[in-house]
Amino acid sequence: MANFQQRQIIGKWREGFALDVHTLSSTPIGYNEFGHLQFDNKRSEMGDLLYNLKYNKDKNSVAEIANAVETLMKTWRPNVDIIVPVPPSTQRTLQPVIMMAEAISQQLKIPMANCVTRTRETPQLKNVFDLDERLKLLSGLHAVDKSAVQGKNILLFDDLYRSGATMNAITTELYENGKAANVFALTITRTRSNQ
Repeated sequence: MANFQQRQIIGKWREGFALDVHTLSSTPIGYNEFGHLQFDNKRSEMGDLLYNLKYNKDKNSVAEIANAVETLMKTWRPNVDIIVPVPPSTQRTLQPVIMMAEAISQQLKIPMANCVTRTRETPQLKNVFDLDERLKLLSGLHAVDKSAVQGKNILLFDDLYRSGATMNAITTELYENGKAANVFALTITRTRSNQ
């Protein structure tokens, strides 16, 4: 099983964790032919698994990630009724967040509810560096199916935590419009900085 060092993530949820940081170090190695600075990234084991799933379509990573989540849940023990994945921001034939949420749901025997939807298309938030601009893009971006979450304890799940802006916006929606009882947050990795 892959090693990880859980990291707390702070937000509007009751409690949250990332299994580990995404990258351990990132060293500039020069510019490519398009003038973009390139980096030699050293990722954590969880970071490698997530990277391989997202960019190399390595489906074998999913089982290892689900096993690591199960290990964390045995010590964390949040009392959750359903797992709610953050809706993907990019259309892919392989949706990593959904695949991982389904595997985690099966492993933990906790139902998954794909009950948060995007109300419109926006640019990828990872490419928006100004927090105020990011918050404007997130305003009203998500809708929650109240019938799936009302009165329930939710495990909100995403692959990567950077600033927490998306997960915070969804948590607010789950509490205010979904009438969820409690929201806990889980991501596979987090960035070393919150920008």
